[in-house]
Amino acid sequence: MSPVRRGGRLPIYNRIGVLRAERKMTRAQLAEQVDINVQSVGALERGDNYPSLDLAFRICAVFDLPVEAVFSRNEFGAMSAELYRRNGDADQPDHGGAR
Repeated sequence: MSPVRRGGRLPIYNRIGVLRAERKMTRAQLAEQVDINVQSVGALERGDNYPSLDLAFRICAVFDLPVEAVFSRNEFGAMSAELYRRNGDADQPDHGGAR
């Protein structure tokens, strides 16, 4: 799903829906924890609205993640692919370029 580009401003992508699902959290539960209405959570997840900096920090605090793990100017790839790539690179033996 692609957020709306507003004039000259770049879109803000987020992982709110994925993070909620991962934690088995409803939109209503997140809305209550960050003190917004449930419709606002849906609008944020769809990219229809962008959070204020204060709201972004409150959302990140709920998930205990840094802002860049939840919001980005670039579209997110699958979290599993990112984790696998990071972990896979670290686990690969160093062959020194020759076999």
